[in-house]
Amino acid sequence: MVVAQPSRSGSSGGGGGMTNIASFGLHVVTGRWFMVFACLLIMSVAGATYIFAIYSGDIKSSLGYDQSTLNLLSTFKDLGGNVGIISGLINEISPPWVVLLLGAGMNFSGYFMIWLAVTGKIAKPPVWQMCLFICIGANSQTFANTGALVTCVQNFPESRGVVLGLLKGFVGLSGAIITQLYHGFYGHDSRSLILFIGWLPAAVSIVFLRIVRILKVVQQSNELKTFYNFLYISLGLAGFLMVIIITQNKLQFSEAEYAATASVVVVLLFAPIGIVFKEEFKLWKKNQEVVQHHFPVKVITENPTRSNDLVTPPTPPPEKEVSCWKTVFAPPERGDDFTILQAVFSVDMLILFTTTTFGVGGTLTAIDNLGQIGRSLGYPSTSITTFVSLVSIWNYLGRVTSGFLSEILLARYKFPRPLMLTIVLCVSCVGHVIIAMGVPNGLYVSSIIMGFCFGAQWPLIFAIISEIFGLKYYSTLYNLGGGASPVGAYILNVVVAGALYDKEAERQMKAKGLEREHGKDLTCTGVDCYKLSFLIITGATVFAAFISFILVIRTRKFYRSDIYKKFREAREAATAHTEMVVSPVTTVEPPMPSKPPQMERKRTEEDVS
Repeated sequence: MVVAQPSRSGSSGGGGGMTNIASFGLHVVTGRWFMVFACLLIMSVAGATYIFAIYSGDIKSSLGYDQSTLNLLSTFKDLGGNVGIISGLINEISPPWVVLLLGAGMNFSGYFMIWLAVTGKIAKPPVWQMCLFICIGANSQTFANTGALVTCVQNFPESRGVVLGLLKGFVGLSGAIITQLYHGFYGHDSRSLILFIGWLPAAVSIVFLRIVRILKVVQQSNELKTFYNFLYISLGLAGFLMVIIITQNKLQFSEAEYAATASVVVVLLFAPIGIVFKEEFKLWKKNQEVVQHHFPVKVITENPTRSNDLVTPPTPPPEKEVSCWKTVFAPPERGDDFTILQAVFSVDMLILFTTTTFGVGGTLTAIDNLGQIGRSLGYPSTSITTFVSLVSIWNYLGRVTSGFLSEILLARYKFPRPLMLTIVLCVSCVGHVIIAMGVPNGLYVSSIIMGFCFGAQWPLIFAIISEIFGLKYYSTLYNLGGGASPVGAYILNVVVAGALYDKEAERQMKAKGLEREHGKDLTCTGVDCYKLSFLIITGATVFAAFISFILVIRTRKFYRSDIYKKFREAREAATAHTEMVVSPVTTVEPPMPSKPPQMERKRTEEDVS
């Protein structure tokens, strides 16, 4: 028997340092924490749909739309931003970089065409074309979410609530991030904002195309702590944005001051790279120690055919495939992997879809109309920009709070996520009532409530979907759950809010003895513009909370159990197997027969050679 040890060359000497640097650099770029950092940056510029209120006025004035038409455009924006079935299905059969690349192309093409129309560089498009442009541009957001966020959840299944809260939090914060960066690039030219949200998210996605990928699930001991470190940096970013927004509302910033604040935002966005290097260095150092102390041993046997008996496992008989249509109404237990059809036709999904339709649809209607609500109540334009930024920041805080807090409460107290969703829906009713009543300066409070509740709903809904229906088809089911909000936005935004706003505006014009001029938009002032609309939205949200509580009752037994048990068992089995493979091998050689001294020396020389 001959035992061959691996060479230790390269561990010392002149070229060893450069080799180690190159090895560490490759380890960082291909590591799981650098992938998380890439996903954070992609998410931080993927929320252009949340700042529609800033540039919607340019669309309305330059193209001569009334409020109903603008709300129709907003609905197609919401439709594109939330219906991601196509991106989900593509992600089922292709790697994440394909989804990110398609999303980048859609993002640029959609918003670039809107910019051309608003700036008059092309002839005024028909309304249906503008709806198509904004739907394509907004739909790119679902490709970014599917390619980055879904991939992260699959790579960290036991921390899915934390991952969803953190990444969706950056999406919520992206509105304020994009606004500050846009001021740094273009000042107050809000038409250029449309071009900016066209090229920036596309560029970021293209840079990290091959970094975002599915990795082997391995949970480190400090996994949760690392995510908390990411959270702390994001809280610092949110705090800085809050201070800057308040300051900008009080003072007039120069171009140099806008550039300075934008530079600070960029530095804070890249601050997590320090955590990435720290964690990846620990892992790289541990791997180096394993390589140095646990060398793989190559054993050359005199009868190599016998080793084949040890590595040839019995081939299991092929399982007979059953058509997915035959198992539609025979779903597995909650927590196991549902097929797409089993999830679509389940009562739990129907409840979640209804809750999302009226719960998220109501808060989305409030956010999309914040600019118009502020104008109708007489708020200055600087305050309207403040509302949008406040929504963005509190949207972020709602997402990270619901993601991290629900994970903690679930782990320690078996507190079900559907119950937290019900509580969030009840809180959002307060914001709707404040708008309906036209409370003086109440729009500041309402924008905070709307932003927080809108953000808090998403991590809860997506985590519930992953827990009840499994992760096998999560790419599609994730986007299926998000597709409910544009349905509610159309009902509550266009059919209710938009129509009642135009009706009240026409009534006010007739009371003044005026006639609407062709091509001029309708303008409504006063509390009555949105009073009835938001009373209806409040009732719809109460209904959503009631439906959500039904899901609490249906899943109470499931959430009392250990819902992550199978992931933990699979990880422990994989870890035990890995330790067995890399552990030192002790080879006991059989005693050699006695030979003459000359034969012994010859054997030694042959071994050395």
